[in-house]
Amino acid sequence: MFETITYTIENQVAWIRLNRPDKLNAFTEQMNREIQKAIKQSSTDPMVRSIVITGEGRAFSSGQDLAEVDENMDHGEVLRKRYGPMMKELARCEKPVIAAVNGVAAGAGFSLALACDFRLLSDKASFVQAFIHVGLVPDSGNLYFLPKLIGNAKALELAVLGEKIRAEDAKELGLATRVIEQEKWEEEVKAFAERLACMPTQAIGLIKRSLQASWSMNFDEYLEHEAYSQRIAGLTNDHKEGVTSFVEKRKPVFKGN
Repeated sequence: MFETITYTIENQVAWIRLNRPDKLNAFTEQMNREIQKAIKQSSTDPMVRSIVITGEGRAFSSGQDLAEVDENMDHGEVLRKRYGPMMKELARCEKPVIAAVNGVAAGAGFSLALACDFRLLSDKASFVQAFIHVGLVPDSGNLYFLPKLIGNAKALELAVLGEKIRAEDAKELGLATRVIEQEKWEEEVKAFAERLACMPTQAIGLIKRSLQASWSMNFDEYLEHEAYSQRIAGLTNDHKEGVTSFVEKRKPVFKGN
């Protein structure tokens, strides 16, 4: 089904692994399409309750494969046809998405990590705003997500200077959920993903939707949105289970519905 990525489901977690390790998982047109398809598939699969995007080999993704770039390329059309649809599919996903950044995430690879809900970084990982080094503007939603995470001034600094951000610095900036020692990498990423997969999935989706809405609504509009979201959450079986387990003094068993 896939050639440039691998897709597996384990314990209600969908694992999307970028699989061009010899090219540092650089994006090609085919990989863009396959990532988009895998995200859509995991978003609609009731057996999936959390999603991990990671890279095979020593990189998360080095960004666009420059072997596909030529001087006559319309970069705007490339974004509209390839990267935009991929990033929109990720932004629409209401399940928790983890970027497990195992190595360098540069250019659009950095953008892909920024668009995820959580960023787990190996202590060997790094981020690079590589666009400035080839005379381009950060794309694939990069400057949409980045200032929301670290503020305008710091986002401008990273975009213009293009310096490497090591894992511990990323944590200080607020770009990393946590930094994990390489020796514990697979174990801790799996545990984090499976923890999310055991949580009330619909409530997580409503939280994600509410956060997105908060950027474009005034306070009165947001309070109405909040009331609507809470009504939906209150009708779920997971809410009933949460209340029942609290009364019965036991750990809740959420089913994601």
